[in-house]
Amino acid sequence: MLITHARTEAMLTLRNGEQVLLTVLIPLALLVGLSLLKIIDMPEPRVDSVTPRIFALAVMSSAFTGQAIALGFDRRYGVLKRLAATALPRWLLVAGRVLAALAVVVLQLALLAVTAALLGWSPSPSGLVWTLLLVVLGTVAFGALGVLLGGALKAEVVLALANIVWFVLLLAGGIIVAADSLPDGMATVVRLLPSAALTEGLTTALVDGKVPDWSVFAILAGWGGGAALLATRTTKLV
Repeated sequence: MLITHARTEAMLTLRNGEQVLLTVLIPLALLVGLSLLKIIDMPEPRVDSVTPRIFALAVMSSAFTGQAIALGFDRRYGVLKRLAATALPRWLLVAGRVLAALAVVVLQLALLAVTAALLGWSPSPSGLVWTLLLVVLGTVAFGALGVLLGGALKAEVVLALANIVWFVLLLAGGIIVAADSLPDGMATVVRLLPSAALTEGLTTALVDGKVPDWSVFAILAGWGGGAALLATRTTKLV
């Protein structure tokens, strides 16, 4: 049941033009633009600094924003109400959507990695294993947050709020602008966000080739576990 549900959700996402724009085209455009244009100061080579950030953005776009909006409108059109008539339990609904997000993220990152390689990206081989773990934890964390948002609010509210959160986290959540570049008080708060934790972890693994700090994994696991627990209790069918 889990695999079937996840496969169906993944196929629906890939067939949706708006979702493809959000999850693939925007991260791809930012990867190329930030690597070639010196809009923001970054260590050289720029593509090595940009790629981990865009990976984190891709995970957030697909697992959080895409899932939240899709779930919100599924509720509006009665999809969840129909699923409730089947043997699909609520926890499996959450798990299936997160697993579908992970499948989409894998395709996203493969495309982004090929593009980055063409731009001269040279990741540290020793950090690839940690990158895989971080991507899984990041997808679970953002996916659970997406289900939590999309399963509790009206579709129109979800659409607006999910996009606002996406822009805020992109610009001030430790993705494009590193937490270290922010004022001390704000930086402390930003480092506790899953966006900053994922970006920091991926940068440490792919650029420095080192093991990310344990706090990165703890933050992602904490957000994912907490959001998943709340989502299984608050997700509404309509």
